[in-house]
Amino acid sequence: MDGATGEKPALARGAGRHVLVVAGDPDLAELLSTTLELAGYRISLSCTGAEALTRVAQYRFDLVVFDTGLPDMVNFSRERRPALPHRPPVLLLTEYDRLHRLAPELGLGERDYVTKPFRVAEVLARIQMLLRGPCPGPLRGNPLEYGDLVLDDTVCRARRGTRALDLTPAEYRLLRHLLVNAHRVLSKEQIGRYVWGDHRGDNAIEQLVSRLRRKVDRGDGPALIHTRRGFGYWLGRADGNA
Repeated sequence: MDGATGEKPALARGAGRHVLVVAGDPDLAELLSTTLELAGYRISLSCTGAEALTRVAQYRFDLVVFDTGLPDMVNFSRERRPALPHRPPVLLLTEYDRLHRLAPELGLGERDYVTKPFRVAEVLARIQMLLRGPCPGPLRGNPLEYGDLVLDDTVCRARRGTRALDLTPAEYRLLRHLLVNAHRVLSKEQIGRYVWGDHRGDNAIEQLVSRLRRKVDRGDGPALIHTRRGFGYWLGRADGNA
């Protein structure tokens, strides 16, 4: 994986939380389990999706890291999956061209994703965000909504009113982060660590926000993405109405 060697990310403290790693590739499974153990997490491994769902139904995990490239992913359906007494958050590892098929039928809890090839630091940052739980804000239901802005995590698509937003993975991740923190100013460092797992520098973040703003705020509706000069960026209507 990109950055898997020669890089020493600042590992998060896992505090003994139990993570299920689901990966059929032995090298990927070893990379993830070793990294997360060093970060302080307790690790269990599954090599198939079916085995993973059985284990989630039997044991309580704090989080699941799931490789969507598993061959048996195509066999899942809502009728065949077991009832899950606990729905842990899940971090999906996926190819860019598979973003529209992120296995919503797994029936797990809050989700995030990392596109492959990934960097270890980004995986650790995503896990930290998921374990913190969903952020409060003026959101309604699933998919996430703010006014006429809608994000559907099951297919990783966004729209503003009737207009579909053609977003890159980084733009989608930024928009989601702004949305779940609606009316809160997020610093460039906070945005960089959420979107990429580290701080990429002011220029990269400014360009990303600018591209996203052109897509989201193009049209007749009120502007939703705002700059708080010297502090960062926030999402919401300036009049406070959702």
